[in-house]
Amino acid sequence: MEKPYILIPEPPSRGGIISLKEVIPGASRVAGKFGRILAGERLDSKIVEEEAEIGEIVLEARGIRKAFGSVVANDGIDFEVKAGEIHALLGENGAGKTTLVKILYGIYRCDEGAIRIGGEEVEITSPTDARDLGIGMVHQHFMLVDPNTVAENVALGLPGGRFMFPEQEVKDRIKRYSSVYGLKVDPDDRVWQISAGEKQTIEILKALFSGARVIILDEPTAVLTPIETADLFEALRLMARRGKAVIFITHKLGEVIELSDRVTVLRKGKVVGCIDTRDTSREELARMMVGGRITPSVRESSERSGKTVLEVDGLSVMGDRGTMAVRNVSFKLDSGEILGLAGVAGNGQRELVEALTGLRSPVSGRVEIEGTGVTYADPRTLASMGVAYIPEDRMELAIVGDLSVSENLVLRKYWQEPFSKGISLDDGAIESYASEMIEEYNIVTPSKDTPARKLSGGNIQRLVLARETSRHPKMIIASHPTSGLDVKAANDIRGRLLEESNQGASILMDSEDLDEIFMLSDRIAVMSKGEIVDIVPRDDATKERIGLLMGGALSK
Repeated sequence: MEKPYILIPEPPSRGGIISLKEVIPGASRVAGKFGRILAGERLDSKIVEEEAEIGEIVLEARGIRKAFGSVVANDGIDFEVKAGEIHALLGENGAGKTTLVKILYGIYRCDEGAIRIGGEEVEITSPTDARDLGIGMVHQHFMLVDPNTVAENVALGLPGGRFMFPEQEVKDRIKRYSSVYGLKVDPDDRVWQISAGEKQTIEILKALFSGARVIILDEPTAVLTPIETADLFEALRLMARRGKAVIFITHKLGEVIELSDRVTVLRKGKVVGCIDTRDTSREELARMMVGGRITPSVRESSERSGKTVLEVDGLSVMGDRGTMAVRNVSFKLDSGEILGLAGVAGNGQRELVEALTGLRSPVSGRVEIEGTGVTYADPRTLASMGVAYIPEDRMELAIVGDLSVSENLVLRKYWQEPFSKGISLDDGAIESYASEMIEEYNIVTPSKDTPARKLSGGNIQRLVLARETSRHPKMIIASHPTSGLDVKAANDIRGRLLEESNQGASILMDSEDLDEIFMLSDRIAVMSKGEIVDIVPRDDATKERIGLLMGGALSK
């Protein structure tokens, strides 16, 4: 019996027009509005798809309403995207952006409203329905199998995927798409060994392999470096030129201006406006997004107290690939000081942070907190010594997604009074404390009992900040504290960090956002190739100099 294959559409060869001029012999069926053909042909066969003129509306949503309990996430939303267009969906965390696209992709079902594909009303009850209709989605949190290769992960995402698959042909197609769209990934690499940008590339490839004509990207730059972001933008522009419709969810105003053709702004579940990007500005978009003007949280003065809280001397740390990720790093952090840690991703920042928070054992060197050695201390010991940690990966390291908001708020101290009485937890004390934190830190949640994973990114970060800083720590290690957050949420988080610093907390802040580094830091430590190449007072630093240090083109 001939081995079954899955036929995957290749990018259209003529810019602007996608036509169904020929029927492919042996193809068993044409599925979906955009003509995806499955089974019976080899992967390198050609597929030409149903006509879709550049500028033609390919997907539209009308009157979409969705509520979760008493919280209305989408309230009568109208939205559309055209072939050949990059359409930005802008709004604060919790504005309803992700809920809307999850409805379009069949993860949620709307309570009211209609969805049309090519002018025809459709019912999307699952992601399978969405894919059959030519809609693909790249989620904010990657859905990959870490031990498997890039090619194996792509194959697992194929429609009708099987345990056995034509491996070489999948690899060839990955290379072909990579060449067409400038996507950089090796089909033989294991997922656990590659960067966030490469993981995102796999998710994009999965969408392309499924025959997607509409590609939804949810906060795609949240975990990317500036270089990876530039590569992604170029790939998306190429996709749009070839007739794909791209929905780009973001809260970053600069990205909207740089990349999109049109932008729809949501606020509190409603559409505030839909405008051509060339006719607007960052200031106007910010006002539309938050309903007013935002006063940025910025460090006003840079003074050191002289009292050392953290001292790191000659620290070396091994990375996941068995090579030294951190090499002989030394620095001091004073009480009330914010030390910004700048560097291109993959230069040792993550491993340094993990070593300082007890998540990774150093190979050599010394770490002290107020003179006490903590080089090999575990996370609970460090927490008891007044160290707070805000992880980069909120979903994996910062919260237990299936536990409630209340339970997550007491993870650092549930065994202490008043939350614990002997071997039992005091639910009343936990709920009372949670209510206080929800109000004080402005955590938007349907209830205290809501699973933490259901909160928006900004509200998860507020939860983490409440849990960590309500203990009045002497030191905070914050890794990418505002990554993936909207303008207002990011400003709130920065304001909280400044408040803690003003009250005497030492802060080590690892961030790839140079604007954020300059806004908050007293000094800036730059990492390159696992070493701190220089530590510069903020008042003496320029973005050009820091950028050169990050790239290894300049040394101390």
